[in-house]
Amino acid sequence: MSSPAHNMHLSPEPPQTGLRMVPLQRLTAGGRWRAAAMRSYRAPLLLWFTRGQGRVTVAGTTSGFGAHNAIFLPARTMHGFEAISQIFGTAVFFGTDPDPTLPDHSLHLRIRDVMAQAELTALLETINREDTGDRPARHRALQHYSGLLSVWLERQVAVEGPHKASKTAMDLAARFTALIEDQLFTGQNVSDYAEALGVTPTHLSRVCRETCGRPASDLLADRITFEARRLLIDTKLPVRRVAEVLGFTSPAYFTRAFRARTGLTPSEFREKPQH
Repeated sequence: MSSPAHNMHLSPEPPQTGLRMVPLQRLTAGGRWRAAAMRSYRAPLLLWFTRGQGRVTVAGTTSGFGAHNAIFLPARTMHGFEAISQIFGTAVFFGTDPDPTLPDHSLHLRIRDVMAQAELTALLETINREDTGDRPARHRALQHYSGLLSVWLERQVAVEGPHKASKTAMDLAARFTALIEDQLFTGQNVSDYAEALGVTPTHLSRVCRETCGRPASDLLADRITFEARRLLIDTKLPVRRVAEVLGFTSPAYFTRAFRARTGLTPSEFREKPQH
């Protein structure tokens, strides 16, 4: 796929520069697929869950989350979360030029210490006041707060330690999801990705089932379908152009694949009110 198509890897949520805070309820607005389906953002992201529980899949590995869980995602990390009860919390986007001291790998932290919970809550409240105001040196202040968030994360890793699973399986799942993000618009299938990773499609699917309970083909299809839905809702591209951008060989093939995942044709999905 040409570079102009690749440049369409955009999200409506993250900012271009600087910190931005979004309530989790807003991040999931527009239907269940906005949260549960696989996606990625161009900016690092911190998810802070203050209430509720569910499952989160990060780089091909699924784990449960609950209240006072902090999940940090570097830029372009494939992820999605599914709530099994009503959730509350905050998503913090770090911008496309983030603090260089932020972690370079994903973290899932279960914050048990009440003081650490209070520290993050206070820090987020201060950032929100700074972000919504118009005080002098606002942008410089937000840069410093980004650094303080990085310090908070580093301290929690030292105390709590990140959630871990089978390292070998996690590593392969993470490499698979990273490759999907890099090659999302090329139309490659699971066999192509498995060959690039030096494993068989069967082994790749077995590993994905181990780390997140889903075969590799389902992860890939879910990620592509999210991008298709996003393009249909957030752009005015014709359906045939959406199919082309996503690497489908024909609009008809795209329509069949989309209907199989959503129960609707692309045109029907675009016309349906989003809640």
